[in-house]
Amino acid sequence: MEAPLYPEFPLDPPTQDTAQPAYWVGPRHLAGDDGRLYDAVADTLAGLGWTSLTIVRGRQEPDEAPEDRQVLRSTVLHISPDTLRWAQWVLADEPFHSGELPIAWQVSARVDTSSPLAQWSAYFTPDVPGEVLADFLVALDARDQPDVPLGGAELVLDAVTAHGWLHDIDQPHAGATDPTFASHFSLGEVPPLIQDADPRALTAQADEAGLDGWQAWAEPVLGAPILWAASFGASVPHDLVAVFAGALSSTAPVLRRVLPESTRERLLRAPAD
Repeated sequence: MEAPLYPEFPLDPPTQDTAQPAYWVGPRHLAGDDGRLYDAVADTLAGLGWTSLTIVRGRQEPDEAPEDRQVLRSTVLHISPDTLRWAQWVLADEPFHSGELPIAWQVSARVDTSSPLAQWSAYFTPDVPGEVLADFLVALDARDQPDVPLGGAELVLDAVTAHGWLHDIDQPHAGATDPTFASHFSLGEVPPLIQDADPRALTAQADEAGLDGWQAWAEPVLGAPILWAASFGASVPHDLVAVFAGALSSTAPVLRRVLPESTRERLLRAPAD
């Protein structure tokens, strides 16, 4: 018998009702993930030739017959052909939270195959648009050295301001927001539990300021629950974050059948047929 480890966070999102009407919607940073964040990313990684593995754990009660042992599905791991980068669907397996939302995807990269440790990791909650995360992973896959930065922090801000976002009035060189002030990018202290191989992250004392990394989130209504969040470790190359930022702030519409309740009235819609 098979049972989900955490039923409230299923391994596979529910299949969409094909009878639901489809719309082209924008802005995409408020469009959610259409309930397909796993499928959208997994399909992209399969197209890139990444290998997928499902890590399972078992549980057998005392005096339970072997055929009745429960198999608990856990993390789905996708690994690049050179094994230098990987992506984990962790929503079904004891996810930790960012901005009060559970982490759905964790993406990591290492310097070489001799070390099992990730050089950096990035984390994405549900309702991050799947198209945006897919673009980030395609850019990561295309790099020979996933840990080497190809530019500075200005690349991230240039990527969003090119699409009409505004520099943050309080930190113009380290932050930006969309024109409706619903979605944000900020370079600041990395939240707890964000893994990074920078030695300073390993030796910092409790009373010392942490390393800076990029954080992005959507807060459609000030003070209300956020729609999604993304956290990038301090060692994630700025140019890779810029790919995510450019895709997120793009003015191109995205196809959706399921619209987030918190942003439904703020989305522009056109029937897909």
